[in-house]
Amino acid sequence: MSEQFDLIVLGGGSAARDAAHKAAREHGARVALVERERWGGSCPNVACTPTKAYLVAAELAHDVNALAPQIGIDAGPATADLARVRARKDSLKKPQDQWVSELMDQGFAAYTGEASFLDAQHVRVGDLVLEAERTLIATGSRTAVPPVEGIDEVGWIDHISALELTEVPESLLVVGAGAVGLEFGQIFRRFGSRVTIVDALERISPNSDAEAAATLAAALEEEGIEIATSVFVKSARRDGETVVATIAPRDGSAEYEVRADRILLASGRVPNIDGLNLEAAGVETTKAGIAVDDRLRTSAPGIWAAGDVNAVAQFTPVAQYQARIAVADMFGAGGPAADYGYLPTSIFTDPELAGAGLTEEQALEEGHDVEVVRNDYVKRFSYIDARHGLFKIVFDRESRRVLGLHVVSRSAGDIVQGLSLGLRLGATVDDIAAMHHVFPTFGEGVKAAAERARVAAPA
Repeated sequence: MSEQFDLIVLGGGSAARDAAHKAAREHGARVALVERERWGGSCPNVACTPTKAYLVAAELAHDVNALAPQIGIDAGPATADLARVRARKDSLKKPQDQWVSELMDQGFAAYTGEASFLDAQHVRVGDLVLEAERTLIATGSRTAVPPVEGIDEVGWIDHISALELTEVPESLLVVGAGAVGLEFGQIFRRFGSRVTIVDALERISPNSDAEAAATLAAALEEEGIEIATSVFVKSARRDGETVVATIAPRDGSAEYEVRADRILLASGRVPNIDGLNLEAAGVETTKAGIAVDDRLRTSAPGIWAAGDVNAVAQFTPVAQYQARIAVADMFGAGGPAADYGYLPTSIFTDPELAGAGLTEEQALEEGHDVEVVRNDYVKRFSYIDARHGLFKIVFDRESRRVLGLHVVSRSAGDIVQGLSLGLRLGATVDDIAAMHHVFPTFGEGVKAAAERARVAAPA
């Protein structure tokens, strides 16, 4: 016997919960959710929410130590009590049993266990078999372990286990210069660690505009973070209480060693698809994750995949967005296909690095006649002694339409988020130059950049 549902959702994170609520609310669906490890998903438990709690603590410690003396505030040296920072972080999280009880109170069937497809319409969870014509796979992703000799023997940490430390390591080697590596590198530098960040690619934050990434790199290096790009971690071994990593430059120059108390892995993600038995359901995968189309359909009729597990764009708002598109499609409600054209993103370092639309490099690759204007200072910077900033607009020379916006500043994510709608609606650089603004703000740097564009010739 099997328990029948209108929709089975594999996962308990952002995509899973949004899908379940939309299916039940708009289509009267009877929904089952299956989660094997962490109800609520990564974002509220081990990613977005707790990491930002650490970033706030790190920024406060930095401002007390670096800014307060300059502006006439005597506060004494600020030191991080990591056990208390951790306790504060934990207090912001919802207990696992509360996640389950709330879902059940909302009318969902919630099963804790490992899900495995028997075929495209049947899923086994322990001794139970669940049946539905529609299944959404939203099982998320986990830290990728790079092919480094000896890595499993040295006791690495990642963004999850780093949040469980109760003492600040004296030194930290971060493998990966994407958002996670950069944020954690700065957190622990501001907590008092000596931090080295390494990456195999040519620059940090490779998906960001190159100029914006370089601006952030300069800010991080000024804080004392050592950054090495175009290098591989060849091997790692333990020497007493220290991890010794052998670093191999990509250009073939001499290898060297970096010693650190801890090594933090942040060089990529892998989809959580192990054990799902996707072959039995006919679901095709790639190296990155489950293959989907612009309606989040997989290769198997009746099965969709949303969120990190498809590796299209691994962000919480994207997971929710994809889940809604998938539910609309599976219940025949129509609606637009997925569009990631002006997706605003941010790395929550200090300063933040945020962007929407095309980078300068992408715009050139797509054949646009590109023009760029930039500004690197606003009056608000002087109040916090900020030395590194960028407000950059990439636009089409003929149409004047803004193709991309890239900001390095405190509150950059908020700045870009608000303006991303304007970009989607076709705003020109002249529209931004003519807009009203609030003074003094960080956001006025975008208008200042736009004002540097040559005035368009009359039609």
